[in-house]
Amino acid sequence: MKQDGSVALFQYWNRLRGNRPAPKRTEVEPADIKTLLADTFILEKDARGEAVFRLAGTRLCAIFGKELKGLSFASLWAGRDQTVAGKLARSAFDAKSVVTFCFEGHTAKDDAVSFELLLLPLDGGIESPRALGSLIPCERPFWLGAEAVVECRMTSLRIIDPDRDPVFVADRPSVTVPPLAPNGRSITDSLIEPGQGRRFRHLVVFEGGRSD
Repeated sequence: MKQDGSVALFQYWNRLRGNRPAPKRTEVEPADIKTLLADTFILEKDARGEAVFRLAGTRLCAIFGKELKGLSFASLWAGRDQTVAGKLARSAFDAKSVVTFCFEGHTAKDDAVSFELLLLPLDGGIESPRALGSLIPCERPFWLGAEAVVECRMTSLRIIDPDRDPVFVADRPSVTVPPLAPNGRSITDSLIEPGQGRRFRHLVVFEGGRSD
């Protein structure tokens, strides 16, 4: 996480959860994160099992030029990235994973800006899984909020173990988002291109070395 807002929201979430996988959704107090609210959102799982926006900050709605409440989370992304976004949301809901990824948002005029998105699981019970998130631009061009972002394209992602991963090392590399693998594999497996990586416990190992 490189954006101050992402780090601040993670720290708040981490304090709330203590030694649990996730804090209860009723523990989140908007007043405690009032400076972050315009950039934050809450996802819930609808009757189809799809992640939808339950709440979204005013700045996020302005960025996309529409009210996000009730909108499918995955629908913000283009093409096959929609499937990746859906899998990442389900990972936050079901596996209590912490996910952060970067993407480019494009306007109808093809102006582009980079964003950092953070997903943090909330314990809403089996019947009501939720996730708290933030979506923060890495820069703020003059047109942002006036020209709507209409298409998003993922560029990199990380699935974080908050108990083991040094999340505040800014120069840790992200994983470039590859083409999707067939359904039925885990999220981590689906990010490994054939012949280019292997799983070791919760890690993905990519062969290194220098070729002459």
